[in-house]
Amino acid sequence: MGVLDVFKRAAAPVSRRLGRQRIAKADLFDEEFQKKLETLAIVSRRVFAGRQRAERRTKKKGSGIEFADHRDYVAGDDFRYVDWNVYQRFGRLLVRLYEEEEDLSVYFIVDCSTSMGFADGKKFDQARRLCAALAYVALANLDRVTIVSATDSIVARMPTTRGKGRIFKVFQFLRGIEPNGVTDLSDSLKTFVAQHKRRGLAVLISDLYDPAGFEHGINVLRYNKFEPYVIHLIDPSEARPDLKGDVRIYDCETGEEREVTVTQKLLERMERAWNEYLVDVERFCTTRQVPYFKADVNTPFDELVLSVFRRGGFLR
Repeated sequence: MGVLDVFKRAAAPVSRRLGRQRIAKADLFDEEFQKKLETLAIVSRRVFAGRQRAERRTKKKGSGIEFADHRDYVAGDDFRYVDWNVYQRFGRLLVRLYEEEEDLSVYFIVDCSTSMGFADGKKFDQARRLCAALAYVALANLDRVTIVSATDSIVARMPTTRGKGRIFKVFQFLRGIEPNGVTDLSDSLKTFVAQHKRRGLAVLISDLYDPAGFEHGINVLRYNKFEPYVIHLIDPSEARPDLKGDVRIYDCETGEEREVTVTQKLLERMERAWNEYLVDVERFCTTRQVPYFKADVNTPFDELVLSVFRRGGFLR
């Protein structure tokens, strides 16, 4: 039995606008949540203060205003872009290339496999809160935001949108997804990159309980020239479940069952394995220069978002 098998078992402007919506008592995105969004957006702008807006844009060679490089002149090129200074000095016809600014595309990939909703569903609720909050910050910065839910495939997709007024679409989408299915990040993210040709920041929000290995999914994003940002949902209670004696455990995703005898020594081994797994995930991301953030389900979502800002990699 693998360690993953055991773990899987065992503010004012936005407030006024959102206040006009009828919010159910049990809604994740209640009025208190909504009031915090504008505050987080303001903080993000302060963190980003002093930088030029273009720094939040991806750049490609095109017809912008900032010089990027030269290339050899070929028949049909516009003479206006020929660098005549270079021609006078070296006798070579070279064409100036410029950087063309594009809006930054931010993709949120929310793991909605069954393990995310196991027990009381705290991981899945925290994942959706974090996704909504970070999406609002991106929308407030006029970035293009897309959200998908993933298991072993792409289950649902919120079409690309921009502008913070579109946060209602984000709420609606996140309310509508449910944790159900098996985890296979490699397969689902292969589908994701095939469906999204425009590259950008890909924020993976997951508990990373993938029997095939979390590494494969992250590498799919890396190798296809997306910029992965990993938000790792963790529930410390999974490290040492409240079990004792002879019990029947089951895999919440596959339904596979097994009888085991839970002893103090076994619980200690599980806790060590869980902590080692967290270290392995962080080491993998660090060595590959993938921004990584550990999100405890017991920490308020706004504190986590502020920590994301301080850690860097999301606000660029």
